[in-house]
Amino acid sequence: MTVPTTREGEVTVRVASTGSPSVRDGDTDRPVVSVLFETGLEEWRRAWSDRIGGPPRREAVVVASDLSRGAVATTTTQVLPERRLAYTVLGADAGVDRILETVSGTLPEFEGSEPRVLLDDLASFAVTRGATETVDTVERIATEAAVVDGSVTIGWSLSAASGSALPAILDRVDTIEGVDPESMAAIARLKREDPTTFGYTRRYWVEAQRGIESCSRNYPQSKQVHATLSRPETTPRTLGATLSGLVSLGVLDTWTDTVGSTRYDLTAYDPTRMATVGIAFAAICGDDPDRVLEE
Repeated sequence: MTVPTTREGEVTVRVASTGSPSVRDGDTDRPVVSVLFETGLEEWRRAWSDRIGGPPRREAVVVASDLSRGAVATTTTQVLPERRLAYTVLGADAGVDRILETVSGTLPEFEGSEPRVLLDDLASFAVTRGATETVDTVERIATEAAVVDGSVTIGWSLSAASGSALPAILDRVDTIEGVDPESMAAIARLKREDPTTFGYTRRYWVEAQRGIESCSRNYPQSKQVHATLSRPETTPRTLGATLSGLVSLGVLDTWTDTVGSTRYDLTAYDPTRMATVGIAFAAICGDDPDRVLEE
């Protein structure tokens, strides 16, 4: 799986296996539109000083989380000129249309200054809303940002709950940051020691993830995992090779109490490890698996 170019706007995803990745950096000259899915307004603003020494030149904050400034969420935008800040509290139940309306209403104020749109932490939104709605949100915000020459940075904390939605997001981003070095090293070993299995695993890991997570058996054969898939690209054989590769990468295990066909131990399946391995595969560019994006 490669990382395609998004048609509208530059989109970066920053991932972290532990905690939430910081979507901030040292560039405070460009204005920022921060969309918060996990953090409250005051905590977010304090963290600017803690992380990089101070807030950006101008910031508009859209709070789409349960953590609001007051007891009751409001859709009224508050402007604090002395703090170079405007904020709108929507609450965690805000729909995509409401979030987009707020973001698109803010971005024209920053036209000509290449604003950055920060989505923090989008994984929590994906857990509650699902992959389809999450991708729709990213695509529509990226389109709006492109109109004013802005960029989008997504924060994504890897977890068992958020891992299933991740492949759809990876298909919509241009750059991946925070790739796990150990996962990259494990993939490099697999390529060196078993290039055929590496090739299958690299190509079909998303389908294998779907099969594993939809299979109700604890110790299935590859054909039984394959039977759970709708319109698969794999065959039972190629899926079996992919599952074997994921065993080598520490995502799941094999069941040893069998003398017949290989059975896979899905009780040992680690969805967070699956997500980190998937990120590493997605960071391999084009036809050159030795070339990776920023780590």
